[in-house]
Amino acid sequence: MDDWIIVMMMSVSIFLGSIALAGFFWAVKNGQFDDEDKFRNATKFDGEDELNDAYKLEKKREALEKNYRPE
Repeated sequence: MDDWIIVMMMSVSIFLGSIALAGFFWAVKNGQFDDEDKFRNATKFDGEDELNDAYKLEKKREALEKNYRPE
């Protein structure tokens, strides 16, 4: 009686998985993941001021989350 639910869920899962797989292959084919230098050299060009600003922003965010009390 409930077999149609399982069949429907499996078919939808296979359909969505195939769309995701096709999207991944399309991205690889079109060079979406070819920018290796961006990730490798990202920290090389970070200055001390930018890193300090990011640290202060993270500490401020943590303090706000710590003090936040939903009503």
